[in-house]
Amino acid sequence: MRLVISVNQRRSGELAMMNEETENPWRTLSSSAVYDNPWIDVREDQVIRPDGAPGIYGVVHFKHVAIGVLPVERDDVYLVGQYRYTLGRYSWEIPEGGCAEGEDHLSAAQRELAEETGLRAAHWQRMGEAHLSNSVSDELAIWFLATGLTQGAHQPEGTERLRVRRVPVVEALHMALNGEITDAISLLALMQYQLQRERFANESRLA
Repeated sequence: MRLVISVNQRRSGELAMMNEETENPWRTLSSSAVYDNPWIDVREDQVIRPDGAPGIYGVVHFKHVAIGVLPVERDDVYLVGQYRYTLGRYSWEIPEGGCAEGEDHLSAAQRELAEETGLRAAHWQRMGEAHLSNSVSDELAIWFLATGLTQGAHQPEGTERLRVRRVPVVEALHMALNGEITDAISLLALMQYQLQRERFANESRLA
């Protein structure tokens, strides 16, 4: 009986420590709006930091969820090239776009794939999600695998001048590893896809 009590006490202590580690150490005193447009808003909070000192924290709130699509056909993947205004450079990426609040994530992914590449997919799989820059923003990204592709007409938005390339998956991975692809959602989707392929191959060999 004493052993059971000791184990339970240890578990209770571990849970209490976990709760203490994960609780919010910041205290928000006030918030003020700094900027707002249809896509983002920015606020500045007056805070008490975890060390007890006063400070400020700027937060960028994204009004849309970032959506990515990895379109795979046999051992090839489709990439989209465009000039990224924020970076001042050209960027190769998987097809991407925004999902407005209340819109279905899969519907947004299907729309973006068709708009940017003209492709339609028979099969869709949600691959993953990530917060892209969680020290300054709450931007959430969700990406999908699209297979069973058929080609149609693409209809890019007025802000987009796009090129579409079909490249072997291995070439896209080399582009990711050597810095030709720097877009976060593209890197996450490509690396996850390759890891899943390797795991499936290993499991098949062991079966």
